[in-house]
Amino acid sequence: MEYHLLEVVDRWDWRVLATIIRVEGSSYQKEGTCMLFGENGTQMGILSGGCLEEDLAAKADDVWRTKAATVVVYDLTQEDDFSWGQVGCNGTIRVLLQPLTTSFRAHLLAVKACLDRGEHVVFARLIEEAQIKQPWLFVTESGQTFGELSEIHDELINILQTIPSFSTANGIRSIGERSIYVHHFWPKPRLILFGATPDARPLASFAHQLGFRVIVVDWRPAYGDAQYFPFAEIKHGFPREVIPTLSLHERDFVVVMTHHFQRDQEILALLRDKPLYYLGVLGSKARTARLFGGHIPSTIRSPVGHAIGARSPEEIAISIVAEMIEALRKGGKR
Repeated sequence: MEYHLLEVVDRWDWRVLATIIRVEGSSYQKEGTCMLFGENGTQMGILSGGCLEEDLAAKADDVWRTKAATVVVYDLTQEDDFSWGQVGCNGTIRVLLQPLTTSFRAHLLAVKACLDRGEHVVFARLIEEAQIKQPWLFVTESGQTFGELSEIHDELINILQTIPSFSTANGIRSIGERSIYVHHFWPKPRLILFGATPDARPLASFAHQLGFRVIVVDWRPAYGDAQYFPFAEIKHGFPREVIPTLSLHERDFVVVMTHHFQRDQEILALLRDKPLYYLGVLGSKARTARLFGGHIPSTIRSPVGHAIGARSPEEIAISIVAEMIEALRKGGKR
C-alpha cells in the first residue's frame, strides 16, 4: 500500500480500501496495488488504468453499507461483448474490498506510525469465501501485533525475518489449510545526499516525489539553503560529525556528490562498513577509482545513474532516480 494512501485514511470521507490480491496472466498492476474509494465517487490510486474502477466504485458502496469485506473477480481473458475483455489486459484479477471501519482504520493509522519510525509491517487476512468476515492481523518489525488472527502470528514473524528488503511479495499464501492474503508495508526508503550542490536539487525533488525520505548533508555554510531543498531534511556538519548521527542501515540509499575529491574520499571511508542498500558516486569511473586507490568495490554504483547520455542536472537526476527505482524493484540486484 502506497504511503500517500495511509496519509489520508484518518479522513472519514474515505470509506473502502481496494487491493489486488491475485493476478493470473497479465494485468495493468500487480498484487499489492491499492486504491481508496470515498463518498461522492471520489477515488485515490489506480488499479486497472480506468477499466474496472467504475464497477469497483459501485461495489465499494455496497461494502461500505454492509461493513463486510469481499473479493471481486474480474476475468479479462474473454473477448465477447458481455465480458471484461478487450481492456488491454489478458488475465484474471482478484480485488479485495475492505471497509475502513473504526478498528481497521485505527490499525492502518498504527501502521503509518510504524512506517514513520522506519519499521516494516506485514498484514494478513483470511481469504476463504467471496464475503470475508474473518479477522486480520498486523505484525511489526519490533514485534508489536494488532488484530485478532493470532493463530498465524509465528508464520508472519518468520516472513518478516526472512523476506528481502522492499520485496513486493504480496499475494495469497497457503498457511496450513487456510488461504491467507499477505501484504507488506515498507517504510519510505531514505535517500542521503552528501553534497548540497545545485545538481543535488533536482535529485532531491524527484526522489521526494517518488516516495523517498530525503536527507541532504553538507559542511559548507553557503550550501544547503532550505529554499533549495523544501522537502528535505538538511544536516550541516562535517561527514565525521554527521554520519554517526544518521543510524545508517541496510535499507538506506546514499549518493555522494560533493564535487570535492578529499571530502568524497573521507565520506566513502566512513561508509565503508555500512550495510547500505544502494551507494552511488557522482563522477566518472576513473575519478571513483582514484577515490578508492585504484579499485572500485563491487557494491559501488559508478558512475551513478543509468547511462542515458544525461547532461543537465535534471537529466542526471532522472538517470539516478531510475537506477534507484530499479534497485527497489529488483531487491538491490543489478
